[in-house]
Amino acid sequence: MTDLNGNGTLYIVGTPIGNLADMTFRAIDTLKHVTLIAAEDTRHTGKLLHHFQIGTPQTSYHAHNWRKRLPELLAHLQHGQDIALVSDAGMPGISDPGFELVEACAEAAIPVVAIPGATAAITALCISGLPPQPFAFEGFLPTKGRDRRDHIAQLAQEPRTLVLYEAPHRLLTTLKDLQGPFEDTRRLAVTRELTKQFEEVWRGTLAEAIAHFTTTAPKGEFTLVIAGKPPSETPPFTIEELTAQLTELLAQGLSRSQASRQLAQTTSYSKREIYQLAIALPDPPLVEDAVNQSGDDQAGESHLGDGAG
Repeated sequence: MTDLNGNGTLYIVGTPIGNLADMTFRAIDTLKHVTLIAAEDTRHTGKLLHHFQIGTPQTSYHAHNWRKRLPELLAHLQHGQDIALVSDAGMPGISDPGFELVEACAEAAIPVVAIPGATAAITALCISGLPPQPFAFEGFLPTKGRDRRDHIAQLAQEPRTLVLYEAPHRLLTTLKDLQGPFEDTRRLAVTRELTKQFEEVWRGTLAEAIAHFTTTAPKGEFTLVIAGKPPSETPPFTIEELTAQLTELLAQGLSRSQASRQLAQTTSYSKREIYQLAIALPDPPLVEDAVNQSGDDQAGESHLGDGAG
């Protein structure tokens, strides 16, 4: 389908996340009639094409070669050729390559058409038993380091239902990393192998999930749906009240990090938010200086008393 400028169309084609019966008639027809299929893994997509007797040629387009491949695909499109973008499973661009190509097409005024299909995040959300809206899709968490810790701490304060993806070998580690910032009683649904023969949905609390997957080896691809943080039963602190609490804790000798951590446990603010406020506060007087000042004041009062007598 060419536009008035002679450009072809980029089709974003959803493919099954497990069960081949979820392939739509429109997706099959599109893959048969485009000039080229840009696939995340041509071997994986090749099996899908063989099953549906689709003979369209493929080219690879994935996280490691998209910078090189993107201008090549744009050139094909600008010469009037239609291209279908597919990932290994689900909708391209959802935790898979795709966004950069769609963005480039939009900037070049090349038509982009979505051919909807299954998505693990929405599928898991709908069967989780947790509120489906509002929700926040996070994809895969940062794998390690401070970025991971800070991001998890931030998510712990999120009131919306959260949807995460996780690999089986990292599932238990992720659950344990969530346990600190999240409450042990936070509800979640752990889904695996969605739409496949061994599809399973486990529901319970975070503490129960850790106990379960400690004794039951995780297998398959996982999607986690986690309840948002419940509303606080205590009235929220104002910035002025929070500043006063911080000032008091710093005067008691706590570091800014210690004070921030302590207040994050009793307020609706995250440790990062409180720490940013704490570093803007002046340093409290040293205990020794405070004692000396107190002694000087007392000595002055005694001297004045003697003179008055």
